[in-house]
Amino acid sequence: MAKPNNVPATTTTVKAANQDSSQYFALIVILVALVAAEIVFHTVMGARGNFDGGDAEKGHPLNMMGTVYKGGMIVPILMTLLICVIVFSIERFMTLSAASGSGSAVDFIRKIKYNLSNNNVDAAIAECDKQKGSVANVVRAGLVKYKAMAMDTELPKDQKVMAIQQEIEESTALEMPMLEKNLPILSTIATIGTLVALLGTVLGMIRAFSAMATSGSPDAVALSTGISEALINTAFGIGTSALAIVMYNYFTTRIDGMSYRIDEASFSIGQTFSTHNR
Repeated sequence: MAKPNNVPATTTTVKAANQDSSQYFALIVILVALVAAEIVFHTVMGARGNFDGGDAEKGHPLNMMGTVYKGGMIVPILMTLLICVIVFSIERFMTLSAASGSGSAVDFIRKIKYNLSNNNVDAAIAECDKQKGSVANVVRAGLVKYKAMAMDTELPKDQKVMAIQQEIEESTALEMPMLEKNLPILSTIATIGTLVALLGTVLGMIRAFSAMATSGSPDAVALSTGISEALINTAFGIGTSALAIVMYNYFTTRIDGMSYRIDEASFSIGQTFSTHNR
């Protein structure tokens, strides 16, 4: 009896360790992205060859790199957000692809239903081992519990079905954090990207109006710099937020699809057990 009590604690410990490593990974990505953005902003975009007369502060930009550099100090922050969106999107895509398993989830669930309809639980478990991934892991846990309950002669059938459903729910609860990891970061970037861009826009407009308020003729260079800063930050922030929203919705849709497959398999397992067992 001691061994079963140790299994959940061990599993919980492993999940907690994975969550901590995930937080460290996210922090490292953000810090590296910030450093990389600052380096690119000052050394690449702020290079002398990108400006008329080689003056990055007062010279007119000669290309797109120089134009983006004129966006001001908010641009590196927006670049950091964009890099984070790209990195976390790649990480989520790879993780969810692995979690989906080696084959089609639709075909996998179809095979599980077929084997269960023939009361061949071992073949269904073999399909889970072949499929792998989060959906297969949850279904396999339910099937193993299915076999255990089928050999139980003491519990009534309704309690056996509840035990199977509870096992599937617990396995799902352990898998879902891994599937949803780093999605809150994408959701946050989708929100604050526009706000950071708005801050850059406001700062640019302040600079533009300050140039117009100078005595005598307005400073054309300062005016154009302020307008460039406002528009570049707006475009950069909107583009970053739009990409974050698209990727967040894409990943949540994939996770919802996996949850639906799990629910479908769970219902089939419960129905089959009620039909073939007493």
